[in-house]
Amino acid sequence: MPLSDPQKTQIQDGFARLRHAMQPASLAFYEAFFRRRPDLRPMFRDDLAGQGMRFMATLGLVVDALDTPEMLADRLAELGRGHAALGVQAEHFAPMGEALIETLQAEFGPEFTPEAEAAWRAAYAEVARQLVASGHLA
Repeated sequence: MPLSDPQKTQIQDGFARLRHAMQPASLAFYEAFFRRRPDLRPMFRDDLAGQGMRFMATLGLVVDALDTPEMLADRLAELGRGHAALGVQAEHFAPMGEALIETLQAEFGPEFTPEAEAAWRAAYAEVARQLVASGHLA
């Protein structure tokens, strides 16, 4: 991922704080996502708590691999193919990214600086790009 060292540090430090609020943050994330795209709710399991924790676990893998993104390539390819099988489309990633940013803003408040937001947006954009490419999502 084309992130600077300060951007990586901002993401890693932020996620370290987020680890202490995984469950509520994951639920807030899906609430924010479904406000943007209520039509996509049927694509998800009823167990949003479990789904949210899986999302946060994957986010943790991404954060842990910021310095070695090649270590994540196979996992992202697998996720891309899995998302394709579920009917996910490329256009679904933008509202998901916005939901992530909203969740982080709510969690961190004024500590979520414009620089931190830019770092998270850059990391998310790269992950979404890889998922779309590996899943051949339209």
